[in-house]
Amino acid sequence: MTNKTINLSGIVNVLLIIATIFIILAGIKTATNILVPFLLSIFIAIVCKPLINKMIKYGIPKSIAIMLVIMIFLIIVLSLAGLIGQSLQQLSQLMPTYRIQLQQQFTWLINKLAAYNITLSSAVIMNYFDPSAAMGMAAKMLSSVGNVMANLFLIILTVIFMLAEAAQLPKKLHFAFDDPQMRMSQIDKFLASVNHYLAIKTVVSIITGIAVAIMLWAFGLNFYLLWGVLAFLLNFIPNIGSIIAALPAMSLAMLQLGLPSAGLIGIGFMVINTVMGNVIEPRYLGKGLGLSTLVVFLSLVFWGWLLGTVGMLLSVPLTMIIKIALENSAEGRWLSILLSAEPEQNRD
Repeated sequence: MTNKTINLSGIVNVLLIIATIFIILAGIKTATNILVPFLLSIFIAIVCKPLINKMIKYGIPKSIAIMLVIMIFLIIVLSLAGLIGQSLQQLSQLMPTYRIQLQQQFTWLINKLAAYNITLSSAVIMNYFDPSAAMGMAAKMLSSVGNVMANLFLIILTVIFMLAEAAQLPKKLHFAFDDPQMRMSQIDKFLASVNHYLAIKTVVSIITGIAVAIMLWAFGLNFYLLWGVLAFLLNFIPNIGSIIAALPAMSLAMLQLGLPSAGLIGIGFMVINTVMGNVIEPRYLGKGLGLSTLVVFLSLVFWGWLLGTVGMLLSVPLTMIIKIALENSAEGRWLSILLSAEPEQNRD
């Protein structure tokens, strides 16, 4: 076989792989309405499983433990849904008022600058700098999540079946491979790593949301619970998520409380996310599980394009699951190193 034939065969293989990837992505994009609730169900089941295991250790039957956890989850979700719905309704009603306040503040600023022979147009400034736009973006994001949660009954039903089958899943995966004894430790390590990451990340995100809500309540900012929920959701996106979560709260603080308070709130966000992201998370997750900032941003764009708003919120957990899977594979370990923030942590 000549070198030309070998090169042509290699090019054809690469083209086939690229075409396959595009076909798979197109299929996922088309089936978004089905896949998003399913992914949420997997996420919820993984987060709930450690709590169910704790209950079983204390002698509570598995079926009762599952029902108790699902009831707790339903109470929390329905309470948050009511809070978010009411807050978003009030926010949409107050948005015109906030825009008027912003216009007044810009008028005052323009008059001050005019005294120093600096002329600016309020319309131009409003086009380039509109804090109400950040609040509107946050409202749309939360509304999108609420629309997905409209399939709550289907999601809960799927979670119940997943939790009931969770104990059998590792055994099924073992026998799904040709050589189960060789792959048993890899599968167990992968499942344990995914469970550990998502459980710890969820707890840290809850603490972050509570800390943000308390801080904003202390400042007297409107809708502090809404911004706390947003901080909880966006904490799953490291680095970028904390910035996105701070923007709407700081924008509202600028209109309601003034620029100094908005600055202090920004510092508060920075302190909370620095402590959680650089002290708490590395202690329980390990530095080696970190993703590079570029990978975080690209995963946010990719999963957001593929799965919408929920894809953006789950972008880092989904990428982390892929990274953990690659770490447990000798063939894919090189790619997991490229995804890492600190490659030396991934070497044996």
